[in-house]
Formats: sequence, structure tokens, C-alpha cells
Amino acid sequence: MTMRLSKLFGMDIYTSEALYKGKVFDLVINLEKGRLETITTAPLKPKTKQEAKKIISEKSIPYKNVKAVKDIVIVGGGKSVSKAEEAPEKRTHYRYSRR
Repeated sequence: MTMRLSKLFGMDIYTSEALYKGKVFDLVINLEKGRLETITTAPLKPKTKQEAKKIISEKSIPYKNVKAVKDIVIVGGGKSVSKAEEAPEKRTHYRYSRR
């Protein structure tokens, strides 16, 4: 199945574990190889080289991590998971008793 690249813009991005990652904002295309390289969740209009590096490292998803695209984009794998997502949840256990 084929899809126009313009259909990707604005699509929601979720991980295979159902975590919301953002919306497709920009696409980086390798014209020499003829393939999509990266999806960004922020505009690629940096004012400095540091801003560009930050967007690519923190607000981008390599297209090789895309598992499926239809109404949403599903991604999996890769190092794009933040520390907050890696940390296990602390659960509070409550005990209820009837008297």
C-alpha cells in the first residue's frame, strides 16, 4: 500500500506500548537514497546548531522505528524513550477491611 507523505503531517504518534509521543511535524528525506529518514515532533527551524541537535536528538523518531501507519503512526524500539518512561512506577498498596 502506498501513501502520500502529505498525509503523515499532523498524525498522532504512539509507541507500541500505547504511549503518546506527539504529532508528525516535519519529515527528513534522504533524496540520494530515496527514503524517509526521520520524523520530528517539533518544527525544524532552529536558530542555532545546538537547537538543531536538540530537536534531532529529543524530538525526533528515526523512520526505521516506525512499525505501522494508517490513521496513526505506531513506533517501537530505539533510544527515544525518556528517563521518565523508563522508571518503574511506585505503587501504593492499600488494604481495606470490612468490620
